[in-house]
Amino acid sequence: MFRWVLIEGAIGGAVLVLLAFLLSKFVSDVAGRTLLATVLFAAAGAYLGFAVTAPVSRIWLLIELLQAIAFGTLGLYGWRGPAKWLALGWALHPLWDLPLHYYGPGRNVAPWTYAVACLSYDWVVAAYILIYYRGSSRLAQSPGR
Repeated sequence: MFRWVLIEGAIGGAVLVLLAFLLSKFVSDVAGRTLLATVLFAAAGAYLGFAVTAPVSRIWLLIELLQAIAFGTLGLYGWRGPAKWLALGWALHPLWDLPLHYYGPGRNVAPWTYAVACLSYDWVVAAYILIYYRGSSRLAQSPGR
């Protein structure tokens, strides 16, 4: 079961990558990055949503809020700045998911399938960003330029 969840996560990540690539090529680079940054924020924000619906302490809610802000910040930096910030956000997100929500005290807060799927999903997206931008620190061009 674990393996299939990883495969499903990788497929989901590949779909996001395809959409971001098509937006970047046929609309604008900033459109592709907007999608990547928005989904990163949503992926981190999902844990806040899980915590809101679970019986957790206010401290736990605060911790989930802070991680959503941290990943959202990385997404915003990578949205218009160097893409490496987006890649970093996507690469680090599973390091929040698995230790805390699969192995750790948050395993009763989020579905285990979400935490496991995020590992392959997020790393597929991070790999795409690193390959597509080749570690470049070029800034995203606005659509009017």
